[in-house]
Amino acid sequence: MSKLQKYLEIGSSPHISSGASVDVIMRNVFVALLPVCVFSVYAFGMAAALVLITATLSCVVTEHVLCRLTNKATTITDWSAAITGLLYGLTLPPDLPLWMIAVGGIFAIGVGKFMFGGLGCNAFNPALVGRAFLQAAFPQAMTHWSLPFAEGRFTELPTSIMAFPFAEPVYDAVTAATPLARMKFESVQAENPELLLGLTTGSAGETCAALIFLGGAYLVIRNMMNWRIPISIMLTVALVTWVFMQIDPVVYPRPAFMLFSGGLMLGAVFMATDMVASPITNVGCWVYGLLIGLLVVVIRFWGGMPEGVMYAILLANAVSPHIDGLLQPRVFGTGKATR
Repeated sequence: MSKLQKYLEIGSSPHISSGASVDVIMRNVFVALLPVCVFSVYAFGMAAALVLITATLSCVVTEHVLCRLTNKATTITDWSAAITGLLYGLTLPPDLPLWMIAVGGIFAIGVGKFMFGGLGCNAFNPALVGRAFLQAAFPQAMTHWSLPFAEGRFTELPTSIMAFPFAEPVYDAVTAATPLARMKFESVQAENPELLLGLTTGSAGETCAALIFLGGAYLVIRNMMNWRIPISIMLTVALVTWVFMQIDPVVYPRPAFMLFSGGLMLGAVFMATDMVASPITNVGCWVYGLLIGLLVVVIRFWGGMPEGVMYAILLANAVSPHIDGLLQPRVFGTGKATR
């Protein structure tokens, strides 16, 4: 009779897994972003398609090359680089020169992700790191906006998008200010239906707020997003805006305008919820969202630029580890004794 051997396995938590691996989560994020991408191409034509493709390819290729150069197995199969590229592309103007997009994609992965140690180690959202780099390096090109639903958008390409590297892009399309710029500098507010349905000028993915919201709802239903972050951001922005609107309704916009304009919906739903760069605890997520919401309002109302979502999220990313450190949950069994 053989002896029965017993083993005691000791491991760190979590001991129960949901079965959702990185690649599964990233594929679901890709599915959630598909409607936004399709609408972007519908609104801006071939230019938006090239922007999204270039942004995604530059991020994926950069990650693959860096893995090979450092003698590591390629990590492009986990879809994280593709999602970074897709989100990065959605934050860009639809007529931005392709070479600038490629440079920003290289920076997003190389500096925003790989330099920190790769997936799971990045302190900041890599897609926003790439966009912040372009904002600093090419401010004029990053503030040039083409009109959506232009005639010939599926048969013609803007001259600027094919500009040679380091050459001044030539813009041949009719341009217009974004709703946030018009609000800030002209005191003109777009109507809610225009903002909600994406009938305004803006980045490739910041126009249709309804589709972004539906994509976020899909991820929440699949339990792949902490809903507390986008909800706390939106509640904070809406409440603070409402207070200032009561003080001076001529100067300060209505809450719905602040929620549906610019990149707030895209940032709150898909950027701020980055699992690596956001807090772990639920209480920390509420505080994190509150901070982002306050920063967005401050920058939009009193900053030099009309939009502040990107900077708000990056600043909150930097504070995120400290939020986790200050708001540690009580360890089980260490509560106050009861008589």
